[in-house]
Amino acid sequence: MHEKNPKFKPTRLNFLERLYLPEVLKGLGYTFRQIFAPIFTTEYPDVKWQPPAVFRGRPVLVERDDKTGERCVACGLCSRVCPPMAISIQAEETELEQERHPATFEINMLRCIYCGYCEEVCPEEAIVMSDEYDITFNNRENAIMDKSKLLVPVARVQKRLDFLKEYKNKVRRPEEQVSNLEV
Repeated sequence: MHEKNPKFKPTRLNFLERLYLPEVLKGLGYTFRQIFAPIFTTEYPDVKWQPPAVFRGRPVLVERDDKTGERCVACGLCSRVCPPMAISIQAEETELEQERHPATFEINMLRCIYCGYCEEVCPEEAIVMSDEYDITFNNRENAIMDKSKLLVPVARVQKRLDFLKEYKNKVRRPEEQVSNLEV
């Protein structure tokens, strides 16, 4: 190979370099330094991670403040905006102050991609992304969650609801941007 390329000059390795001993010692030194470095991991099953408010975990239905059911008015926006079509909803009339509520509300967790579009489009803040991340199923039937599995009290997702309120206040509406340009 060096006969074809006159610029190539083979380098001769000395005895220690041929043994690769300096490189092995460098690797051992790095490993030894890492033993005393700060630990960034947690002992997961024993110590649970507390996700921040921006974390998008399992989607849940929020219960009304008076605990008479879910906040959902069965508008169907969440099922229309869901990219993998994981949400199915069927509405029915009700005698309560809200005219409709979901007769059935199911989320197929095997299809859900945790994008949060359902949460963004919901006018009633009835569906929010919780902080639950440890989700396992024994079979496919358990992965389809109905209203009874999805319904949670407001207190359990209050941190996320506060974050959403703050986030929506920070995001400018298009009509506000236009009015600011005219001034």
